[in-house]
Amino acid sequence: MNGGLSFSHLILQASFLAQVILALLLLASILSWAVILTKRSLLARAKRNAADFESRFWSGGTLGDLYTTMTRNREPEEGVAAIFKAGYEEFARQQGLGGRTEPEDALAAVQRQMRVAQVREVERLEGGLSMLATVASASPYVGLFGTVWGIMSAFIAIGNVKQASLAMVAPGIAEALIATAMGLFAAIPAMIAFNFLSRAVDQLETRYHTFSEEMIGIVDRGLRGHGAKA
Repeated sequence: MNGGLSFSHLILQASFLAQVILALLLLASILSWAVILTKRSLLARAKRNAADFESRFWSGGTLGDLYTTMTRNREPEEGVAAIFKAGYEEFARQQGLGGRTEPEDALAAVQRQMRVAQVREVERLEGGLSMLATVASASPYVGLFGTVWGIMSAFIAIGNVKQASLAMVAPGIAEALIATAMGLFAAIPAMIAFNFLSRAVDQLETRYHTFSEEMIGIVDRGLRGHGAKA
């Protein structure tokens, strides 16, 4: 490709609207990559923390010992740890009532607190995924709009001259197609990452739910006076 049809030259010589569209698509691509990298790191850490905490949870100590260790060490309250903390604190509160609450009602209170904590953790993991979905779905149409506008401008320019040549038409068509390429450049990684990250969030949500159900079984035995061994 010669210098007259280089990408940089076409972008610099493009109309103001075309430059705005390309800038928006470039910004969308940068933001989506920032979300992708951030979420990938967050989900990997959440998966690792869940495995570590579950290993400690099933190590054989009591729930009280585990809670005390978490509090004393000021451990981060994320993922499974946050769900456990919410459930144990409500469990301890119910036990402190001295049996004035029926076990079924106390268990329901613990379940509510754990469910709220689980929803909050899942929402934290899902943050930013909607932006990826928006970029994946909207970018091709934004690029297509730029392409249609560029082709319209090229044909209008052809209509204003008596003789049209390929050299006259090519820059306008190339400028229009750059918008489509930029739209796909922003959309494809966002779509792939959205599917991958959504599946990872679903897996963690299932893991959180399974942990909650297992802990509820232990809490149920504790509320009925059979101890609270993990």
